[in-house]
Amino acid sequence: MADKSDPTTSPSKSFSSNVHGGRTVDECQDMIRRSFRSPTVKFLREHLQKSGCFVADSFVKAVNCDKQISGGYVRGEGIMVCSNHMNIQDEVDQVVIHELIHAYDDCRAGNLDWANCAHHACSEIRAGHLSGDCHYKRELLRGYLKIRGHEQECVRRRVMKSVMANPYCSETAARDAMEAVWDVCYNDTKPFDRAP
Repeated sequence: MADKSDPTTSPSKSFSSNVHGGRTVDECQDMIRRSFRSPTVKFLREHLQKSGCFVADSFVKAVNCDKQISGGYVRGEGIMVCSNHMNIQDEVDQVVIHELIHAYDDCRAGNLDWANCAHHACSEIRAGHLSGDCHYKRELLRGYLKIRGHEQECVRRRVMKSVMANPYCSETAARDAMEAVWDVCYNDTKPFDRAP
């Protein structure tokens, strides 16, 4: 997990709406292996490698988490998936995809500073928008019933929750950072804009 006192690590975490059940670490690790067969996960791993960052199977690990999060990415360590907050394969797939987008951003930027609220917000905007986290069916399951404009509203809500968890970003700093980078980052669809 990210060391909140170290600005070289990403405090990026995806928040889970799931508070019941969960899987063992071994069950979740099996689900992660199944995620690696997903076309989107394969695509992201391929583009991470093209960007100079190799992603071994051991890069994504199942762990038990104390906090109500579903996963996170830590520079130099990889991705964690919180097994005790996962119930179904789709949840694991979503965490892996979301966090691989953070890893891709970290790899391609070279100078991404996770302690910088704007940098963090930009990666969260991209991960929320590109991963499918805010697909209307997922939003309905979370209890958000708005059909029109739900996707951007969802991304904004989830970005705020994640960036505010960054010890370097107050609520005001998180909101200001998100608004400042919104248009550029929301419209940055790399590497998906290269898809056939």
